[in-house]
Amino acid sequence: MKRRRVKITGLGFVTPAGVGNLQFEAGILESRSRVGRVTRFPADAGPFVAAEVDGFNVNQFLGGSKVDRLPRHTQFALVATQFALRDAGLDGANLGRYDPVVMTGTSLMDSDIISRTIENSLTKGHRFALSRVVFHAPVAAVGAAVAHFVGGAKTLALQSACCSGLDAMGHAAEAVASGLTDLAITGGTEAPIYFHPMLELRMAGLSPGLSERVDRICRPFDLWRTTGVIGEGACMAVIEPESSPREGYAFIEGYAYASDGAQQLGVGLEVAIKEAMANARLHPSEVEHISAWGPGHREIDAAEVASLHRVFGSDLKLIPAVSLKGAIGNPFAAAGAIQVGTAALGMRRRFIPPTVNWKYPDPSCALNLSASPRYIRSRITLVNSHGLSGSNSALFLRANEALK
Repeated sequence: MKRRRVKITGLGFVTPAGVGNLQFEAGILESRSRVGRVTRFPADAGPFVAAEVDGFNVNQFLGGSKVDRLPRHTQFALVATQFALRDAGLDGANLGRYDPVVMTGTSLMDSDIISRTIENSLTKGHRFALSRVVFHAPVAAVGAAVAHFVGGAKTLALQSACCSGLDAMGHAAEAVASGLTDLAITGGTEAPIYFHPMLELRMAGLSPGLSERVDRICRPFDLWRTTGVIGEGACMAVIEPESSPREGYAFIEGYAYASDGAQQLGVGLEVAIKEAMANARLHPSEVEHISAWGPGHREIDAAEVASLHRVFGSDLKLIPAVSLKGAIGNPFAAAGAIQVGTAALGMRRRFIPPTVNWKYPDPSCALNLSASPRYIRSRITLVNSHGLSGSNSALFLRANEALK
């Protein structure tokens, strides 16, 4: 079968910047951080900060189906899926004729229920362990819940650390392009803001150990950045072939993944970008926007820019770039999916969001950044993703030129 062009026809967002597409678009264009103090953890453990989806109640969006007992990251994925299907003009109950595929990316199992079942068995006795941990905690349970929500679908769950959401989208695009399916529901979701693993992330230096000026802590590519801030959320997308009658936000033109070698931070990202660019049949000079990973971590930010410089050379400083992490933190597997969704939405609506908290340029991170939104349209966008396990992914979007 001849390979088909693949387009994104629906998007759904659940993020600290807004739940639902309209709220998210308005929120991500604000030059404002959603990072705040987390006060529900034991006081003697010290300060915690994160970017949370404040006031999220799944029953406001999906009532009458006992979804409030599902893990938080699964709830995020279901709500984002509902938004994406509505955005595409699809009825989730009538997708069977497309033989749909659901591909989701989630980095962590449900830390909440795992911690609770361990605590119950230690403090109350073994018979108080929670059996539903077996069914709901695995990352594969997210895709299964989405498939059930849409009336049945083939599912595939990916776990490649923080790249999981972007990898899920890349593999879903391949499934549509190859003719495996005529419709894929795909994206990433994450809800890691529980005492465990937040305690361990802070001990590892991947979450701040202070709570002063929390709105300024996450500073991607800024000279005074220290480390990243954890976030949560989800983005789901509907992906279809070009022949679909539904209007596309953008085309997914190329995707690749690669791993860093030992002591070679960022090398895998360079490989992934070059391979994705080759798959998309693009030249570096054609790229007009970069959605950078940029978690605000001193070494990871610098390594990403070094990789980008090896790909684009002196032209890098001319390409508008952005990191979303200053606004919404780093929601692990959901981050890359949110980046793709934001880039696709920006292609249609002609904007690039601000890099929140970028104020003092770092000579080692010489990117074309802006702390204010830019209202321009890009035709080719690169989306980067990096995971702590040394995983890296890159995906290229091409604007739908039919949209004027």
